[in-house]
Amino acid sequence: MKKILKITFIVIICIIVLLLIMFIYLSNRPFVENDYYKKVETGGKIEAKYMENGIYDVSYYEESAMQGFKKYEIYYPAELSGVNRKYPVVVFVNGSGARVSKYSALLEHMASWGFIAIGTEEEWDWNGFAAEMCIRHLIRLSQAETVNDKDNIFKGKIDLDNVGITGHSQGGAGVFNAITVQEHRDIFKAAVALSPTNRELAQILEWDYDAAKISIPVMLISGAGGGDDWVVTGEQLNHIFEDINTSKVMMRRKNTAHGAVLYSADGYVTAWFMWLLQGDEEAGTAFSGDCPEIISNGLYQDQRSDFKKSNTPQE
Repeated sequence: MKKILKITFIVIICIIVLLLIMFIYLSNRPFVENDYYKKVETGGKIEAKYMENGIYDVSYYEESAMQGFKKYEIYYPAELSGVNRKYPVVVFVNGSGARVSKYSALLEHMASWGFIAIGTEEEWDWNGFAAEMCIRHLIRLSQAETVNDKDNIFKGKIDLDNVGITGHSQGGAGVFNAITVQEHRDIFKAAVALSPTNRELAQILEWDYDAAKISIPVMLISGAGGGDDWVVTGEQLNHIFEDINTSKVMMRRKNTAHGAVLYSADGYVTAWFMWLLQGDEEAGTAFSGDCPEIISNGLYQDQRSDFKKSNTPQE
């Protein structure tokens, strides 16, 4: 009997250890693979071009923060430390439990196109607070001579006149709040919300936002088919689109689950910011003009493009 109990105890311990190992593995497994851009199917010339990495080598910098999100993580063009120019910014807003370190490949990709990409380890950024703190941190970096007793390579290199923001799921709600209610909301020039939490669910979870307050160009992308995007259905995404009273684009990627939207539409996310923050007119043909590429791209459905002359780059 004692032998049986001993064996049973050992088996239980082994199971517990295996479960712990699995939990640690899953909690640290990246949400986005480093080579995602090589695997995602594209359906248009512009989407394919900007899904690839850009021409810049990329470097990484982090700085601890006395905040719940622990630290700021920045990916930037490696040449930044040796040239005299400013680089536009893209702020990343995390989805539920999705620390930026779990999808750092997206920030690295954005930096390869000439952006300073910044995010944090925040796991609950529906209110856009971590995004707000990223802006405050960038303002400090743009002015300080030294940081932690070292020369500050970012001084005078951050283009605060060209700042974009993107977020997925809960992070989509965080995008809406960062650009409408946070202190530095007016610094943002363009936004992307990927599968943003629908209005009704956001209210239930007390993640309220008001898309009618948005005053900058915004792109909405969600999944469709393959189980649909349960966080925001096509009808719910349309509701958000209709609430927005500024230049806007929306589309739903076919056969794409909620989590996969985070990276599957990255070609168009990159093109969006290249157009609106770097003035890349080729990238802009994906969204505007007589025949925007997004309209004819067969990988997407429910595409809508509505640009107001008062806040497009052509003005």
